[in-house]
Amino acid sequence: MQKDYFQLHMPENVCFGCGINNADGLQIKSFWEGEEAVCHWESAEKYHGWANLMNGGILATIIDCHCMGTAMADAYRREDRSLDSDPTYRYATGTITVKYVKPTPNDQPIELRAKVTEVKGKKTVLTCIATVAGEITAEADVIAIRVFDSSTHKGDNPFK
Repeated sequence: MQKDYFQLHMPENVCFGCGINNADGLQIKSFWEGEEAVCHWESAEKYHGWANLMNGGILATIIDCHCMGTAMADAYRREDRSLDSDPTYRYATGTITVKYVKPTPNDQPIELRAKVTEVKGKKTVLTCIATVAGEITAEADVIAIRVFDSSTHKGDNPFK
């Protein structure tokens, strides 16, 4: 069964972390698994911090982008509608706090699992855990802010 990746529903997205229109980007892809949003991602040697360890900024980036996609998908889910439906929503980072629990290997697949813990107006609060081979390597608290709503925006989408 093919997964319905959140990022495939943002065709104008050129973000380094999650943009499907950024060939040089990280190209993360997120999907629902029950109440959690999941992302599996494989790094590359160029994203090392130290030898065989992932750069912390790259790890923070994939967590950040995974959570922004999750906030968007959650908003659509709460409204019981498809990710391809109108109005279109987009989110940006309000805050992100990453706790690096242990070094993250750069040569093994990483799994991210995000949960929405609170929604208040345009603000979505999430938690995210990064694991490699079942070991937690990072935990994050993230606030996503809805910065675009096509039902209230006049003119073209500013993210194109």
